[in-house]
Amino acid sequence: MSGQIGHLRPEQARLQCVERPARAPAIAGDEYLQRIERARVLMRAHGMDALLVTAGPSLRYFAGVPWGASERLVALLVTASGMPMMVCPAFEEGSLDAVLAIPVDKRLWEEHEDPYALVAQAMAERGARILALDPQAAFAVHCGLRAHLDAVAIGDAGPIVDGCRMRKSPSELALMQQACDMTLQVQRLAAGIAREGMGSDELVRFIDEAHRALGADDGSTFCIVQFGEATAYPHGIPGAQRLREGDLVLIDTGCTVQGYHSDITRTWIYGRPDERQRRIWEIEQAAQRAAFEAIRPGVACEDVDAAARRTLEAAGLGPDYRLPGLPHRTGHGCGLAIHEAPYLVRGNRQPLQPGMCASNEPMIVVPGRFGVRLEDHFHVTEGGAQWFTPPSPAIDRPFV
Repeated sequence: MSGQIGHLRPEQARLQCVERPARAPAIAGDEYLQRIERARVLMRAHGMDALLVTAGPSLRYFAGVPWGASERLVALLVTASGMPMMVCPAFEEGSLDAVLAIPVDKRLWEEHEDPYALVAQAMAERGARILALDPQAAFAVHCGLRAHLDAVAIGDAGPIVDGCRMRKSPSELALMQQACDMTLQVQRLAAGIAREGMGSDELVRFIDEAHRALGADDGSTFCIVQFGEATAYPHGIPGAQRLREGDLVLIDTGCTVQGYHSDITRTWIYGRPDERQRRIWEIEQAAQRAAFEAIRPGVACEDVDAAARRTLEAAGLGPDYRLPGLPHRTGHGCGLAIHEAPYLVRGNRQPLQPGMCASNEPMIVVPGRFGVRLEDHFHVTEGGAQWFTPPSPAIDRPFV
């Protein structure tokens, strides 16, 4: 066993869960206003004269409102000019005022009223005839709008929303870096307390507690802990497993800092690896490195995926999604959502640009035996890419 695995008692690990005194600053008000103006530029470019953003990550991005969607419409309407408008239940006005990051014209509705009529009225006042609708909006929102906007074309706001959110500002990168730093520390401590007979559920609880103690928004946003054969399932299988000598351990977890996500996976051996475990782990490491080396501005997202797959195929794995091999895309964007654009997958010709962030996780699955996933995130720079976290160096030494 290496000095990084199984060397800590739980009480020792908990003493190392100390919140950092220096925290990344919150997104400033001026940045929110710049986002609105960027959205307007993209609206014009795509022939749209209004944008409706519903509750969820995009509403937080444009207005600072961290609310999830419900059956009650809460939405931001941005038109070509004029102050943005917030449509919100009247009884939520005080709560809305407490989180809004931009000045807005509020359109409040009572419980018996139809909020979609307010959207239609606001669009008529501004002369807006083509509406770009948040791609994450529920179908019920589309139906509610259509009942009042017969003469208005409703289109997809994906190119506008993604066009804004894909490229992270320095302040966004700082928040993501802090979240990644927290999760990497949690990963270190989780490996440190591993012991034979430990249940995967015990590690899940520890990881959540550690994220909370380090100052994450609300503990772990998700946590996958799998031992042995269960590691062959990319998102795990239900039920707790018990850790045994010679098991591979896969831990995939993350947290948020002011809404910005981390997402890190480590796979390591508890004990001594056999020849096949070590070989597959090293191929995974090489595929992750090949994907990283392919990243630079102007390169298509699918080319990064292809670079990882070429490494796997050269080692006799795959091809394509065949197993043993890589059963899914190489990576996904990350930010205010755990999965967002851009996606590193075949068919995505989106060119990489500075400020884009994504995971690099070309997992290898050996059906019925085990799986290995090494996941770190990067952001694109003018000269290539920069890791948020240093990749894992060895199967029995998961941390630099």
